[in-house]
Amino acid sequence: MNLNEQLIQKRKDSQLGGGQARIDKQHKQSKLTARERITLLLDEGSFQEMGMFVEHRSTSFGLDKNKIPGDGVVTGFGTIHGRLVYVFSQDFTVLGGSLSETHAEKICKIMDLAMKNGAPLIGLNDSGGARIQEGVVSLAGYADIFYRNTRASGVIPQISVIMGPCAGGAVYSPALTDFVFMVEDTSYMFVTGPNVVKTVTHEEVSSEDLGGAKSHAEKSGVTHFTSSNDVSCLKEVRDFVTYLPQNFGELAPTTSFTYNESKKEKIDQILPENSSLPYDIREVIDCVIDDHTFREVQQEHARNIVVGFARLEGRTIGVVANQPNALAGVLDIDSSRKGARFVRFCDSFNIPLLVFEDVPGFLPGTDQEWRGIISHGAKLLYAFSEATVPRVTVITRKAYGGAFDVMNSKNIGADLNYAWPTAEIAVMGAKGAAEIIFRKEIAEAADAEAKWKEKEAEYAEMFANPYKAAERGFVDDVILPSETRAKLIAAFNSLENKSEHLPNKKHGNIPL
Repeated sequence: MNLNEQLIQKRKDSQLGGGQARIDKQHKQSKLTARERITLLLDEGSFQEMGMFVEHRSTSFGLDKNKIPGDGVVTGFGTIHGRLVYVFSQDFTVLGGSLSETHAEKICKIMDLAMKNGAPLIGLNDSGGARIQEGVVSLAGYADIFYRNTRASGVIPQISVIMGPCAGGAVYSPALTDFVFMVEDTSYMFVTGPNVVKTVTHEEVSSEDLGGAKSHAEKSGVTHFTSSNDVSCLKEVRDFVTYLPQNFGELAPTTSFTYNESKKEKIDQILPENSSLPYDIREVIDCVIDDHTFREVQQEHARNIVVGFARLEGRTIGVVANQPNALAGVLDIDSSRKGARFVRFCDSFNIPLLVFEDVPGFLPGTDQEWRGIISHGAKLLYAFSEATVPRVTVITRKAYGGAFDVMNSKNIGADLNYAWPTAEIAVMGAKGAAEIIFRKEIAEAADAEAKWKEKEAEYAEMFANPYKAAERGFVDDVILPSETRAKLIAAFNSLENKSEHLPNKKHGNIPL
């Protein structure tokens, strides 16, 4: 065998991973292999592999007799829709995808290159965790990765795709990245598994219920997107990346677009005449943005707020909107955290923010107060106040109390604020306000109920409208719903060259 043939054989050995039997087992579990995933994720023929021949250095517990080229992770770079990305894909067929010293070194090398070259990093996670035969060395490898995740935060987009087990220390790298994708039924994330949970807390729970895609999408909010299988998940990632810039110093790419003009008429019919009735804010969003461009983030978690990416005349914007269809759009702990995280990502990567506001206030009650609604609500307030990207707000209906301030009000730095004629901007709802302000008159009236309604109407006429706020400049214009798209396009065009800088400091102290 000559040297060229030797190289070709070594490549074949590395590409086979843990062997055909383990590959077949992976397929039987409805999972693709590490290399098959990269092939689907990247543009055809664009992948350039690095570290194909790397092997672990361990000799303990028989590892010296079990060395496989690549050491359980495939790393390299390629393109998605012609744009550079760096990628690592853990190979479960090699020692369960466990992380060794050299496995971690390969990932770190890719992360360093992504930072140096200003390109997104995508990690395809499928690992049993730290390679226990290596002890503290594998733990140090995780720490090296975590450190780089933190350093890269706000510099390049980081995406984690969970396509198998992700347990123990392994979960912290995805948690440090910007977005997490999970595959239903075949992926899970947890700090401690069901057996440990049973031992410590005596709870019996399955891996799926404890840390499956559904649990993290609905309850914890750890994952941002879920898919039914590997193929659809990787397709979603490919599409999602098109909304993002390469790094903090660039803008997201502009694309061609279509817009159905009939939506201008539809938007006038969305809000019910009775302001106490709910409606779906997604219908409003759809009527304003380019056709079929809304990519909602964390759709199943904290449904009383809607966040996601969209396009306006082909340009990426971030959308934050109260959802009257869920808890009347009230702000609570989960929705505040969800909104704040999204706002900070958009601000990090030059993505303008569009806010649709219909919020009756913060959710009252001992549960929220004792769990820290004050601090959590302040996160959303802090995120908006800190953001220097173009920021535009549209008040569709209710804007009550402190929540009015928090939802990108003029006084916390919003650039342009619009209100529909249906907007109600006040300290609180007319009914509650009337009860407080006119308590004595109501109590002394012959017909207290009638007097209450009379005073409620009086307060509503005076404050439950957008014109008092417009008089004081807190709202820049009152517009018809059908005018919203045109107004927003003009607004964001006018803000295209916005330049604003935070005071010189090391960093702020967000209420975590």
